[in-house]
Amino acid sequence: MVAGIFRGSDAVTVDYLIIGAGLYGSVFAREAADAGKNCLVIDKRSHIGGNVYTEIHDGIHIHRYGAHIFHTSDRAVWDYVNRFAAFNGYINSPVARNGDKLYNLPFNMNTFYQLWGVTAPEEANAKIESQRQKADNPRNLEEQALSLVGADVYETLIKGYTEKQWGRPCSELPAFIIKRLPLRFTFDNNYFNDRWQGIPIGGYTAMAEKLLEGIEVRLNTPYRKDEIPAGKIIYTGAIDEYFDYCYGALEYRSLRFEHQTYNSVNVQGNAVINYTASDVPYTRTIEHRHFDRDCVSGKSVVTTEFPAAWTAGAEPYYPVNDGKNNALYERYRALADTEPHVAFGGRLGMYCYYDMDKVIAAALKAARRELGT
Repeated sequence: MVAGIFRGSDAVTVDYLIIGAGLYGSVFAREAADAGKNCLVIDKRSHIGGNVYTEIHDGIHIHRYGAHIFHTSDRAVWDYVNRFAAFNGYINSPVARNGDKLYNLPFNMNTFYQLWGVTAPEEANAKIESQRQKADNPRNLEEQALSLVGADVYETLIKGYTEKQWGRPCSELPAFIIKRLPLRFTFDNNYFNDRWQGIPIGGYTAMAEKLLEGIEVRLNTPYRKDEIPAGKIIYTGAIDEYFDYCYGALEYRSLRFEHQTYNSVNVQGNAVINYTASDVPYTRTIEHRHFDRDCVSGKSVVTTEFPAAWTAGAEPYYPVNDGKNNALYERYRALADTEPHVAFGGRLGMYCYYDMDKVIAAALKAARRELGT
């Protein structure tokens, strides 16, 4: 049954009320609208696009909520996003800095040469094997990492960065956070193994605008239960917030960003530099113009990213998917089953960190199941 939205004395019917104008909500709204459904999308922020939102400063597309590089091996998802954007073919090749030394990422022969001076794959492999600390059942992230890559890679490139990111020692983090650490015994700095990658020409916001074309969107509009009746609600906010934290709050890690503009076209020589030493308070710096080979601005904007503790009101970026929080999420998920008129999705609704292609795939699957298409 379709309920009414009331603006004063005017009643407007809506099939789906979609909470959140990020990727999940936008893809679901597009699919529903194309199936002839009447949709309303609301978002408490002042913009669409969620955390992939890009804005233009001095002719540069700025990733406001940190670097986002689209990558996928899913041909269906790649074909889908290309309906709404052309991609520039950007290859993610971050650099790590520890003290005054630089290292290529991901871990590859360039990295091993920079660490040890080795030039042959067998030399690099032998070095790693000699340092591995075998553990059949690693008790924590530190033991897991040492068993996978050995002491030098762990101490130089993993430990400090990870402890800053999660706000606690690696010896207190669960081992499953690092299920595997790919070691590439070729001179290949392409961070992703996926078949397709890049950044939308014109930025992610332009892609979000095309996804939401012809669909009513209300920004600066927090969701309040029963204020806007609807046939069904697609909720992409935090699941524990929806239920008023009745079982307690799920844990997250947050981020803080500082932006600086330079009268230069090249400040750090790379889009992303990770800072892996524990005595540097931030985790990475992002020079946005390097994401866009067509940028002609005479300036550059560099964003410094600081990990931060999450408190109520802060932006929740990374779910803390340890045993305690996963168990708490399962209680909320079971509670969600008692409200069949609401479907939860996205990284906050499902308390899971998703790459962008996985978000889109999940939204498409949910929409097609819901719509019977």
